[in-house]
Amino acid sequence: MAETGKVAMKTTITTDGIDQGAHSRHWHETIARAYFPLDLTFRRPETFDGTLTSWTLGQVSLSRLTSDALMYRRLPKHFREPGPEEFLVTLPAKSEVRFTQGGSEIRGNPGCFFMERSHEPYEFSHAEHADLWVMKLSSALLGGRIRAPDRFCSLQFDATNGANGLFVDMVHLIPQRYDAMTEETRTTVGRQLVDLLALAIQSDERVLTSGASTVRAAHLARIEGFVRRNLMDPDLGPDEVAAGCGISVRYLHELLRDTNTTLGQWIRDTRLQAAMEDLQNAGDRRSIGEIAYSRGFPDQAQFSRAFRARFGVTPSEARGRG
Repeated sequence: MAETGKVAMKTTITTDGIDQGAHSRHWHETIARAYFPLDLTFRRPETFDGTLTSWTLGQVSLSRLTSDALMYRRLPKHFREPGPEEFLVTLPAKSEVRFTQGGSEIRGNPGCFFMERSHEPYEFSHAEHADLWVMKLSSALLGGRIRAPDRFCSLQFDATNGANGLFVDMVHLIPQRYDAMTEETRTTVGRQLVDLLALAIQSDERVLTSGASTVRAAHLARIEGFVRRNLMDPDLGPDEVAAGCGISVRYLHELLRDTNTTLGQWIRDTRLQAAMEDLQNAGDRRSIGEIAYSRGFPDQAQFSRAFRARFGVTPSEARGRG
């Protein structure tokens, strides 16, 4: 195992130099540290080789994984212990990969990307030597930008066009510029990478036509975008959102009926997640009260109570951990 960079911000782990008989165990441990625990099945455990390099970007991690053929399984036993839900975004750079989760199957080749959800069983495999780029982020971080992001885990996204291509270009550019970045810049770049991912997902035509009518899905995407742009408005509610999106309040509630949260809950959680990111941004010099106000909380005491109920820490404690 070799590490480079300060405070293990950049890490490279490889089977090179490891006793051949210990390669599979070493790779199990490597994958668990970089992502989360998985069961691994090796095609040829006695000759398996792999290398994983990861870059830390604040609350986001980016990694490049090259390895011989194998299968990864995420099983119920792996998420019985309480812990935050996370997503992996995988971009194959070499060879086809097969991914199944929630009854859907993806066969991904270079030129695509797709998401894996940590708190639902899945299988991920490649029959040939593979080269993969993988982004890891929390459900809360992505959920602050896209309502119910788990609904996109059954989709394969084109990585070559529009916002999708911008997201992939940034993934490939970050390692080239990483060593010249300050820690503060890396955190900012991590947030921007999440923003680009959200933009890519929301602008992909297949998202608008999957699982619902084009019109219905487009309205939901418009609602999400309007809420994100207007978090500072303390009076943001059904009337304002419906008017801003050109629909009736009755139709707004009808659109949200099949989702797992109400509009009010989603607005509150989005505000709190945005405030958490502000507080953990070392470059944000605003007071806690100013951050609360900018995210639609005119009452700082109310904000502090809601923040602690949501994250288990006070705003001051969150800023100290940033």
